[in-house]
Amino acid sequence: MSHLDFTCRDLSQNNLTDPIPSTMDNLSNLKYVDLSLNKLDGKLPKQLGDLPHLLSFNISHNHFSGELPIGNYFNTISPSSVSDNLDLCGAAINHSCHSVLPKPIVLNPNSSSSNPSSTPSLPTDEIHHKKIILSISTLIAIAAAAIIALGVITICFFNHRFQASASPSAGAHPLSDDFHSQSQTTDANFGKLVMFSGYDPEFSAAAHALLNKDCELGRGGFGAVYKAMLQDSRPVAIKKLTISSLVKSQEEFEREVKKLGRIQHPNLVRLEGYYWTPALQLLIYEYVTGGSLYNHLHENLESSPLSWQERFDVIFGISKSLAYLHRHGVIHYNLKSSNILLDSSRDPKVGDCGLAKLLPMLDRYVLSSKMQRALGYMAPEFACRTVKITEKCDLYGFGVLVLEIVTGRKPVEYMEDDVVVLCDIVRGAMDEDSVEECMDGRLCGKFPKEETVPVIKLGLICTSHVPSSRPDMAEVVNILELIRCPQGSSSQGEELS
Repeated sequence: MSHLDFTCRDLSQNNLTDPIPSTMDNLSNLKYVDLSLNKLDGKLPKQLGDLPHLLSFNISHNHFSGELPIGNYFNTISPSSVSDNLDLCGAAINHSCHSVLPKPIVLNPNSSSSNPSSTPSLPTDEIHHKKIILSISTLIAIAAAAIIALGVITICFFNHRFQASASPSAGAHPLSDDFHSQSQTTDANFGKLVMFSGYDPEFSAAAHALLNKDCELGRGGFGAVYKAMLQDSRPVAIKKLTISSLVKSQEEFEREVKKLGRIQHPNLVRLEGYYWTPALQLLIYEYVTGGSLYNHLHENLESSPLSWQERFDVIFGISKSLAYLHRHGVIHYNLKSSNILLDSSRDPKVGDCGLAKLLPMLDRYVLSSKMQRALGYMAPEFACRTVKITEKCDLYGFGVLVLEIVTGRKPVEYMEDDVVVLCDIVRGAMDEDSVEECMDGRLCGKFPKEETVPVIKLGLICTSHVPSSRPDMAEVVNILELIRCPQGSSSQGEELS
């Protein structure tokens, strides 16, 4: 069969049966294949691993078995692309294959005497020769076992030494070498650490801090965050990525992280460095003291609530940081109140910027769905693979944030027998001209209507289901500048149409 020019094959939900033909590897130009939700079975042709241009191969919800092909796309295939194939295995999906080994041959030296009628007797010299062979095999097995045991003991010894050296009393740590501005240290045993800042040459956080629950600040879709200290006693936040199986190669990872390190804005959490090994990736951020916006809105209810002026400043700061990101070609992808941190002055700093770029592009839909779908921040177009993901997705998440900040309510609230969507509640209140009922009760009515109404309308426009109906973030910044009332204006004014 000649090489064909087909690049895309979508045969999902076609009730297909039988195995995949081995001749599929002749379609050398294939890029996208979707065979999900069928009844296909058998083993996958190993030649599929040789397809040079393959970018997506979805065989989820079938009956395939055996080992996944190796090479090219299949080395980093997403687990979601092969899910619900119970007998499928391979290193790429972290499901080892059970090897089929022949049964060992067991020689019974007494077999000749125990059953003389069925087994011919062997000469004495031959029996003696076989016993010698068995003795040598036994010695080899014992020696191999001794070597393995010695190796295990050695590894345990060095592991214990490493843990002891990583303790606070020892003062040493694989990340405690000297690091200067843009400095890099690579150690075959520990990995590579790069610090972007130029005035903190040493990193002294002990290794136990990365694993100690007492140092944990929180967990999110990308991993857990821990607090650690630099040599000058300045705290930092370390995000320990738990998506190592999805992270790109070291070269791509470092290229993307260095881009993020060059992004500096007063309303963005500053990335100060990173640590890389194939099995562990750490991102080192500035430590923001005031906690998350989510905590201020929904958990720390006994503390001093955010005033209207502080809420407006938070919205304005978030908009300026997103406009800056978009101007530099970065889409956030994961806007939500738990990713907005407040400093000691309650000024906002947006975190987790651009982290989705560290993952293969084909996995961003799956990841974003896991992080955002239940929370209500995800733009509708995220659910459609054929629609290009643009900055307009951030506009949708920003609009939800605006309504959350103004009302003090979560984007989605799960009742006993109902699900309440914040956008729908606010839109209904606007239609009935009862905006005051939507405002956070902790404001105690202390808010200027001439600001709150336009801000709510802006939030609703940003959450339009049609991406083209949402404004650009630069336009949002300009609108908020126009909405802000001059100091000393009356607290109640006419509504802006």
